[in-house]
Parts: sequence; C-alpha cells; structure tokens
Amino acid sequence: MRKERLFTPGPVQIPERVLKVLGEPIIHHRTPEFKEIFVYTRELFKRMVDSPSENFVYFASSGTGAMEAAVVNFFRPGDKVVVINAGKFGQRWGEIARTYGLEVVELSYEWGKSVDIDQLEETLNKNPDTKGVLFQISETSTGAYHDYKAIGRLCKERDCLAVADAITALGVYNIKPEEEGIDILIGGSQKALMLPPGLSVLWFSEKAQKQLNKELPKYYFDVAKEVKKQKEGTTAYTPAVSLILGLRESLEMLLEEGMQKVEERHRLMSLATRRAVEALGLRVFPEKPAISVTAIYSPQAEAIRKEMLKLGIRTAGGQDHLKGKLFRISHMGYLDMLDHLSAIGALEMALSKLENDPTLLGKGVKEFQKVVLEERKIS
Repeated sequence: MRKERLFTPGPVQIPERVLKVLGEPIIHHRTPEFKEIFVYTRELFKRMVDSPSENFVYFASSGTGAMEAAVVNFFRPGDKVVVINAGKFGQRWGEIARTYGLEVVELSYEWGKSVDIDQLEETLNKNPDTKGVLFQISETSTGAYHDYKAIGRLCKERDCLAVADAITALGVYNIKPEEEGIDILIGGSQKALMLPPGLSVLWFSEKAQKQLNKELPKYYFDVAKEVKKQKEGTTAYTPAVSLILGLRESLEMLLEEGMQKVEERHRLMSLATRRAVEALGLRVFPEKPAISVTAIYSPQAEAIRKEMLKLGIRTAGGQDHLKGKLFRISHMGYLDMLDHLSAIGALEMALSKLENDPTLLGKGVKEFQKVVLEERKIS
C-alpha cells in the first residue's frame, strides 16, 4: 500500500470534515436551504477577516478570475497602477492590467526577492496619480513574502488602492484588511481554505467601493451586480454549490482554532522546515520567506522531488527559469507537525540516496523536532 501526501501549494490536503460535506448529495442553489448556508458562510468569512463589511463576493473561478475581477471593476482604461513583479504571479498582475489598458509602472525584482518598501514609497511619490498597487502577500512561485501591512500603510495615506493577491495567504496569516489598509483582498479555495479548486473570493473596502466603475468590459465578473445578489443570500449566476458547503466547514475549522493560532501554527511549521532543510545542506530560496510555502534551491530539485514522490510525498517544482532548480514544500491545508516530519524524513532519504551519504539520515528530523520543542517552550 502506498499513501500519497500533498505538500503542494494548491491543491492541498483536505480535512476529513470537509471531504464528508463534499461527498453529500447536491442541493439546488435556488432554495431556502442553500440560502441559509450561503448567508452563514458570509458571516463566517466576515469573522475570519475581522470585518462586518458585506463588501465581498464569491466567484465560481480560480483565484486568477478574482484577480481579473479586481482590475475590471475597480480601474479604468489609462489608470496608472504600480505592479510588484517578483515572481510568476506578480508577472500575472502586470499581464492582466495591460490586457485592460491600464498604465503599468512595474517594480521588478529578482525572483526570490521581496519588495523594497522605501523604493515603493519613492515610486508612489514620483507617481502621485497612481490608482493602485497590485501585489502578492505570498509569492507562491518563489516562497517570498511581501510586507502587506507596510504596503497598506503607504496606500492608506494616498488616493491609491492596495490590491492584495492573498491566494496563498488567506487562511495562513491573520489578515485584517480594514485595520491594515488593504482595499482589495483576493483568495482561492484550493490553498489554505482547504478545498478543491474552483472557488474564489474578493473582498473590498469602502474606499475601493467608490472606485467601482462600468468603463471596463465585464459580464460574469461584475462585482456590483454580484455583491447586490450575494448580500440577499443568492448569486447572479450558478454558484459552486458543493464548494460553498465545504467552505462553511473549512471556515468553521479555522475559526475554531482562531486565526492568530492558525498563523502561529504556519509560522512554526515553516520555521522548523527551513531549519531542517538548512541542516541538510540545502538553501532556502527567498530572502524573506512566506510562512505558507518553503521554496528550496537545489540543482538536483527534480531528482529530489522524484525520490520523495516514490515515498509518497508530493511537492511542487520551480516555474519558468527556476524549473529544475527549486522544489517547494507547502504548509497549507490539513497538515500538522507530524505530517511535516514525514516530509523531512522523505527528504533525508531522497538526499541520502542521491548523494550516497547515509550520514544525512536523521539530521533534518532532529533539527525540526528541536525547533518545535524550543518554540513551544517559549510560547
């Protein structure tokens, strides 16, 4: 028997509680039963982001759909936006913005780097007509973290929207968009929300609401139309019924744990993983790692991934020019410390085989255990 464990940054391992709900008979979306569940999931989401605002919508789409919705609903042709491009998904922000005729001022960084807040501030001062800053909280392709609170503060002081792709941050960090100056927050179901792919969420501030417009073409991704319906407990078009039912369960799980504890758990798993990786002589790739995924540099990345997969641990590889040079271990989804110990153990076995070095066995696991015990003693 071989059991595969998902350590990919989406899709992720899904909890049994959620799987049970996903396996239940489908219900119709134009019924009082679904309306009650839909309204309840909205209440849960408001608790998750610590905001009473009704200004958010669910779309039956991947997170990229919600990214596009952010551009077509809150900006106009010719609007100037600053895009933080430090990886595959920062690059995507620029591509979407240019597709709809926005003027893009790109702050480009070497993959693995994080935004320089002073440079961003200088760029905003030089471009006072900037209407938005488009960025990732967690750049999934490199495992890098962008300081969303600092970006939020800069935008709060200006007539400028902070537009955060939180697809691998929502459900990891204890994000409070109203308090932290985030104007548009985007999430995706197959990441830390612990669901299959196919559902996205877009939250927006009162400041962003004033910029809702009809000047860019949209039909399905019409936020004004959708939010009006969703506040009433329904949707403009057919929703992802099973995923909404699953979302109710996953949000309840996150809130039962408490979002601050959720962040602390991810922080501990990522710290222990990074220390274990370094103990095995490997290099953590980003300079400021996110706590959602650990990206590890190695010329043997693909060989390591293949060996780990033989042992039942599925990781993700690098993208574009980093293909074959990175492998990524996710901390999102239904994973705990013992799951991570199995991943580190598999990594040790893979490296030991590839390098013909049995002395590697136990090094990473020992370091992982040491970090967990030390950090728990402190907390």
